[in-house]
Amino acid sequence: MKERTLVIFKPDCMEKKLLPNVLERFFNAGLDMVACKMTQLTDDLLKEHYAHIVGKPYYPPLLDFMKRRPVIIAVFEGNGAVVKTRKLLGPTNSQEASAGTIRGDFGDNTRENIAHASDSVENAKIEIERFFRAEEIF
Repeated sequence: MKERTLVIFKPDCMEKKLLPNVLERFFNAGLDMVACKMTQLTDDLLKEHYAHIVGKPYYPPLLDFMKRRPVIIAVFEGNGAVVKTRKLLGPTNSQEASAGTIRGDFGDNTRENIAHASDSVENAKIEIERFFRAEEIF
């Protein structure tokens, strides 16, 4: 079934200049990019996005990391886009990710793991609306 998912290419992806390599994997997996923009994430937006972990001790360093430099945010569409994207990325902890996955090949740890991706179709809808206006999606 065709669905959409949100992906944030994190500061480490941008700093390592991995975006072309990572995008190639998404396109080779049959996903279509239907929205894309570069932005500097703000405290308010990150607080909303990471509301489920705001009180955790690892939240402040995550906030600093995600604001370290502008990021690319994209919406991908395709059959099973959410699961397909999560398989491409591998586990959240890059040290546990297999070679051949994006995080296994390029990530460093749980925070610096190249990209955020929606974890369900329901959350993808919420996240897409958080970062994109309807007219920005094609």
